[in-house]
Formats: sequence, structure tokens, C-alpha cells
Amino acid sequence: MKTLISVVSSAAVTCMLASPLALAANTKPDAFIEKAIAGNLAEIKVGQLAQQKGASEGVRHFGTVLEQDHSAANQQAMTAASTMGVTPPAEPGAKEQMEYRHLASLSGAEFDKAFVKAMVKDHKKDIAEYKKEAKAASNSPAASYAETSLPTLQKHLRLAESLARHPSG
Repeated sequence: MKTLISVVSSAAVTCMLASPLALAANTKPDAFIEKAIAGNLAEIKVGQLAQQKGASEGVRHFGTVLEQDHSAANQQAMTAASTMGVTPPAEPGAKEQMEYRHLASLSGAEFDKAFVKAMVKDHKKDIAEYKKEAKAASNSPAASYAETSLPTLQKHLRLAESLARHPSG
């Protein structure tokens, strides 16, 4: 009887210790998908801003592309979040909101230059994070979303870099 109690106690302790590890393993994909949704919401808003404030046709067109592509990507991210049991954010993160306010305060060529610079920087960072997620958790909905989103993010980076080289777009 004492042996049975020891085995059951050991199993209970093992389960209690393993639970935080299991939760920690799930936290990374959860955090990624939450951040991806917030990022998509930010890109949609910035894309709309570029359509309104862009001085060049290239920037306005890129704004349209961002809005359309990130709206579609956000639907996929929301599906992944639902599958994962993650409550999605309703708005962009604080950092993205600050960037939006900065861009909204600009106009003309000054807006175009800051917008393009921000999009190059943002998409380089996003591509690195999405690649990392796609490799890290290869069988999760977050990893699948990351992998399928990479070509679109790479297309956005190419467009932003092209606009950086040819500002009149």
C-alpha cells in the first residue's frame, strides 16, 4: 500500500511539474499568433493611411496591396487562433499604434519616405520572425500560418525596397 501511495504521489508531482512546461511550450505559438494578428491589424491601418496620404502612386498602390493582403492574412491568422484556443487582439500593439500616429502626422514626400522606410524595416523583422516560427513548431497551426504567409511578406519587402530605390514609384 505504501508503495502504491509513493507511486501515485510521484506521478502527481511529475504531472504538476510537467504542466508548466507544457503550458510554456504552448505559449510561444500563442504569443506568435497574437502578435501576428496585431501586426496584420497594424498593416491594414497603415495601408489605408498610405492610400490616403501617399504622395506617389507607388505608395498609394502599395497601401492597397498591404490592406488587401493583410486582411486576407488576418482571416487565416484568426482561424489559426481559433483552432489554438487563443483570444485574438482587437487592435494593433502599442508600438504599432505609435508608428501609425507618427506616420499620420506626416504628409507628402516626407510621409512617403517614412512609410517606405518603416515598411522595409517591419517586413524584414516579420520575415525573420515568421521563418523562426515556421521552423520551431512545425506541426502547429501557428507554424502553418507562418509558413503560408512568408511568400506574401517577401513580396511586400520587395515592393517596399523597390519604392525605396525609386521613390516616385
